Amino acid sequence: MSNTFAAIDFETAKGHHICSVGIVTFKDGVIVDEFHALIQPPNNTYNWHNQQVHGITENDTRFSPNFSVVYPEIKKRISGIVTVAHNESFDRTVLLKTMKDYNIPQSDLMMQEHWECTLKIYRKKGYKPAKLDACCKVHNIALKHHDALSDARACGKLFLISQYERLPLF
Repeated sequence: MSNTFAAIDFETAKGHHICSVGIVTFKDGVIVDEFHALIQPPNNTYNWHNQQVHGITENDTRFSPNFSVVYPEIKKRISGIVTVAHNESFDRTVLLKTMKDYNIPQSDLMMQEHWECTLKIYRKKGYKPAKLDACCKVHNIALKHHDALSDARACGKLFLISQYERLPLF
């Protein structure tokens, strides 16, 4: 296992439009950095269903920076290192589509083609369900679900646990 990795989580306003990011960096099993930002999505518009999931609204992001302003902080934290997400295909795709919207080339990020995915790891271990909140409950990890920073922190802790477990728990 790499001794340094970043766990990341995005919340979206609608489609792939990001409204919140959380990134937690771990080194030698310890949290060494946490970053959270609200991001104003294009036209500051939201899908009602997404608002019901994470609770972020137009009022919360009215004065927030857009993605291009927050991107350098994201890049600083995940470029060139192991990146982990609970549903990596969702979070990686959201990031890449948003970068494309802002004309930021994928090569700028020096990002791995695939990230580590704790959802897949825990499914493989036999967890049913393997959703973030369910896995956190099993491992007694504090979680404010659908808060990007809390989700990223929990995902990172689950990744650490998975690296030290040799056998499925179930």
